[in-house]
Formats: sequence, structure tokens, C-alpha cells
Amino acid sequence: MFDRQLWRHFDWWMLILVLLLSVLGIVMIYSATFRTEELADYWIRQTRFVLVGIPLLFAVALIDYRQLEIVAPVLFLFYVASLVAVYLFGESQGTGAFRWVRVGGTLVQPTEIGKFLLIISLAWYLSRFRDQMESIFYLIGALLLLFGPLALVYLQPDLGMSITMTFIGGVLIFVSGIQYWQVLVFGGAGLISIPFFIPTLSPYMVERIQIFLNPNANPDASFNVDQALIAVGSGGWLGLGWTQGSQNQLAFLRVRHTDFIFSVIAEEIGFVGTAIILLVFLLLIFRLFRVADLAQDHFGRLLVTGVASLLLFQLAVNIGMNIRIVPVTGLTLPFISYGGSSMLSMLLAIGLAESVIMRHRKIDFI
Repeated sequence: MFDRQLWRHFDWWMLILVLLLSVLGIVMIYSATFRTEELADYWIRQTRFVLVGIPLLFAVALIDYRQLEIVAPVLFLFYVASLVAVYLFGESQGTGAFRWVRVGGTLVQPTEIGKFLLIISLAWYLSRFRDQMESIFYLIGALLLLFGPLALVYLQPDLGMSITMTFIGGVLIFVSGIQYWQVLVFGGAGLISIPFFIPTLSPYMVERIQIFLNPNANPDASFNVDQALIAVGSGGWLGLGWTQGSQNQLAFLRVRHTDFIFSVIAEEIGFVGTAIILLVFLLLIFRLFRVADLAQDHFGRLLVTGVASLLLFQLAVNIGMNIRIVPVTGLTLPFISYGGSSMLSMLLAIGLAESVIMRHRKIDFI
């Protein structure tokens, strides 16, 4: 387990990039919350999440990722069971969306870790039946594996996570080697189903789409997005300074420690600062795709491709909703937004990628 030959392939640069983003998150969460009494200790909580998550990252890296193929069906059933528990016993935290379940006095959001359980499950199925994916029946099997938990997430309701899961599943199925005619058939079926899907949207989902299409239709509902745009614009090239952002410090910007922390960053460290942060994210995503390319087997390749795709998607959507080029979805900025479930699940995912790169070469036994 502690073979030096394995640790020689550990991607320390990937870990450094993750630590940089995590520390930045703690610093910006402090700026976003220290003037608000009920949120003032959130940066301490986030620090604890990171301190717990880093050892877990190393622990996951020590585990041979190929062992996950054995337990992948069990992990999938566990994920579905956790979503059923949320459906039956979930709590809303006043948002109207039942996404949390209480475990030992602590609220846990199963969909955060569930994203990676879904990646593991799909990677297992798509690698196991790689040679049969040209058959429409095996493709339908992969879609059922995706849409089973997806339906439960949509019922919470959680549109952002539903879209995220659809994106991850679509990417993994596409890169697994399906035929182009299959893409066209199922893509066309998806487009045709949109008119039937719209009436099922929850009121808050409809409101967010309406705000995106016409911000002036409901000024009260679009207030936070307007404040986010003001914060981003007022930052200029170098920002107003840490803890000096007006929209942030005067609490005009709501949920500024989670969904809209990018606006806090842009206001306080400016365009140059956000550009550097984006560069760190892109370097991390590049290294993940590099790990996927070097993976020894199809299962490992799909695992890391799923992690990289998720990180890229959440990054793009979170920044997009902060600058109003996509509707507000509730997706957080990875490693930076406040949240224990999100932080721990992302660090576990990086540990999984490290496990793949540590074993990308076969060990010669003497």
C-alpha cells in the first residue's frame, strides 16, 4: 500500500492546485461572512472541511481504483437508497427544495457525493460492456442507469443537479464509443420531449428561467443577479481590496458565500485576480484530462473523464450565472464556495484521480 514506486507517480502539482483553490475559498468565505453574526464562523467550518478532506484524499489515493469495479453496483444502490431517504425524510432548510437528510444531527446532501457515485457506476457499466455499446439495448441500459437517480433528484426538486448529472452521463456515454446515429436518435428524442418536460418544472425553476430571459419582468426576483453583476463590474482590473467590496460587505449580495462567491472574488480582487484563479482551474482540469489519457484501462479513463467534465461544467455554469449568461442553477464554485458535502466530495474525487495516475503503469514484479 505504501509502495514508493506508486507514490513516485502521485501528481503533486494537482494537489498543489487543489490546495491553492481551497485556501482561496476559506479566505473569500471569511470576507463574505465575517460581518454577519450568524455566518461569522463559516470560514472556520470550511477550514475544518479542508483539514478533514485532505487526509481522505490521500486515503482514497492509496486504494486501488480498480477495486471499485467490484463494489460499483452496491455503490449505485446506496446512492439510490440515499435519494429515496431524501424523498421520504428530506429537509428543505427553508428553500422549499428537499435536498438534505439528517445523519447523526448533521445535514447531509446526498447528491454531492452522489455525483461521483454516479460516475463510478456509469464508468463500471460502460467499461464492462464496452464492446457491446454499439447495440441499442446496452445503450438503453446505460440511460436507465443514469435516469433512475436523475428522476429522484429532479423530484427534490433540483434542476441544477439534474442538468449536471445529465451532462456527466452524456459525456461518459459519448466517449465510451457509441455510434453517431445513436447520438442523433437519442438527441432528437430529447429535443422532442422538451415541450412535455416544461409543464413539470417547479415554480422556482420557471421563475429563474423567466428572470434570465427577461430580468425586468420581476425586479425583486432578479435583485441578487443584478447585485452580482454590479459587484463583478465594480471590481475593475485590480479590485476594491480584500474585505472592501461594497456589494459584499453591505450585504446587498445574498448567498455570497455559496452560489455567488465568484462575484465577491471579482469585486475584491478584480479582473486580474479572477483571471489567475481561472488559470488555476484550467490547469487542474488539464491535469485531470492528462490523467485520463494516461489511464491504464477504460474504467480508469472514464472515472477521471467524469471528474474533469464535472469540474469544468460546474466552473462554467457558476461563473455564467454570476455574469448572467446562464440562468441561476444553484451550482457552487468547486473548492471555493462554502459547503462541507461539496468540499469533501470534490477532494475525494481528486483522490480517485490520484489513484488512477499512481497506477497508470504496470508494476514489474521480480
